[in-house]
Amino acid sequence: MIFETKRLLIRKLKTTDIVPFHEMNSNENVMIYTDSTVKTYDEDVLDLKNLIGNYKQPNNRFWVWAIIRKSDNLFLGSVAIIDYAKGKDEVGFRFLEKYWHNGYGFEVLKGLLVYAKKQDYKELYAEVYAKNIASEIVLKKAGFLFVKEKLCKKRKLIDRLFILKF
Repeated sequence: MIFETKRLLIRKLKTTDIVPFHEMNSNENVMIYTDSTVKTYDEDVLDLKNLIGNYKQPNNRFWVWAIIRKSDNLFLGSVAIIDYAKGKDEVGFRFLEKYWHNGYGFEVLKGLLVYAKKQDYKELYAEVYAKNIASEIVLKKAGFLFVKEKLCKKRKLIDRLFILKF
């Protein structure tokens, strides 16, 4: 276990997570808010294998974990701290669409911030697609401050950059 909240358990990804992992990553409504695209099953198998492999890498700076609901042990999504750019660490979370609007985003983010502080992170960033109002509300509620808007060259969309300093 990496950390837990009242309703959620955050743990390392497992190969057995592939079905819900793929359900999440193959959903256009989920992926539109990321810097990636909808994935095929085979692409997700490889991606999951690589994410799991990162756990064993020395000096790993790309941590992606599973979000599990304690009450029924269901995979709800993923949460991450990744090296954003030149030592800038970015947080992110993603849920299967059927679990949206349950307060899980704020809950997992608050837990992640407690974890990050214990791990001695000094500041964290978050990038949000400008039309992702729900995630922006979650970030602001958790104490992140708006920095600037920028064009995401990969998606050709406007992203909003936020920062939280401990």
